Amino acid sequence: MLPQGIHHIPLPTPFQIGDVNAWLLGGDPLTLVDAGPLMDETEARLEEGLAALGATVEDLELIFLTHQHADHVGLAGELQRRSGAQVAGTAALAAFLADIDAGLDADDAYSVALMWHHGVSDRTVETLHTISRAFRRFVADVPVTQVVADGDELLAGGRTWTVRERPGHSPTDTVLAGDGVVLAGDHLLEKISSNPIAHLPIGAPDPAGLATSPQRPRTLLTYASSLQATADDDHGELILPGHGDAFRGAAALVERRLDMHERRAQKILEALDRPRTAADVGRDLWRHVPVTQAYLVLSEVLGHLDLLEERGAVLPEERDGVVLYARTA
Repeated sequence: MLPQGIHHIPLPTPFQIGDVNAWLLGGDPLTLVDAGPLMDETEARLEEGLAALGATVEDLELIFLTHQHADHVGLAGELQRRSGAQVAGTAALAAFLADIDAGLDADDAYSVALMWHHGVSDRTVETLHTISRAFRRFVADVPVTQVVADGDELLAGGRTWTVRERPGHSPTDTVLAGDGVVLAGDHLLEKISSNPIAHLPIGAPDPAGLATSPQRPRTLLTYASSLQATADDDHGELILPGHGDAFRGAAALVERRLDMHERRAQKILEALDRPRTAADVGRDLWRHVPVTQAYLVLSEVLGHLDLLEERGAVLPEERDGVVLYARTA
């Protein structure tokens, strides 16, 4: 049972994960949390969902975006054009969405360099780059008109929410907490573990250089810190996620997720029976993953290798431009 004035509108996506959750917050200002991808089917489903609640797109006064992924922000620009609603998000998200093609070009350059540097085959890199560009049809520029930051208060749907930045799944993950409810986006999902995707930090120069640098972002370490912060804040709130059903028990779920990452790190360590690339480890541990998911696998493996490296359990060595990881003992 959802709290009074909060309504669930599932929206179709073209992605493997399936529907994305949009949340309508009744009250002043009438607020939509997340917008779905830029697809005619999504827009039609949203209109149907709003109509069932006695509202229209044109009635929207505020659109809050939890993070940068196309299934959450793609339709927002069109909704803003139709409604004149304010669009709220963090400064990093605002920078990314102001020129989405430039942001995606930079992120693609980072991911391509990262894949080459960690042993992904040329054919797979080319395939994933082509898929990434094809998916751009589902997103467009969005002017963020109300910039929020960690700790700010946001009035949305007749409630006052506290903004919490929780990067890790993406650099821009943001949640809203208030009145015993957390609007969590993809930061924490009940049934599946959100992948700590290896993204370029928003606005970072020289994407390819950063991808091959020792200063490359350690995404899983960032995500684990964000998860722990969410667990520390948990007081039994109802979690409204970006995918799947609402749930309670964030702290217990975070504990299970962190335990899972520990087990996965140990499994990856055991796979290093000789110096190996991250891509080699991923292929062995996820044998039947379609090529479309290869970058997610690489992100997972690199995240756990970063964790092991921080503990001194593995050591990377670059050979001919490709990184190999070896156990230290």
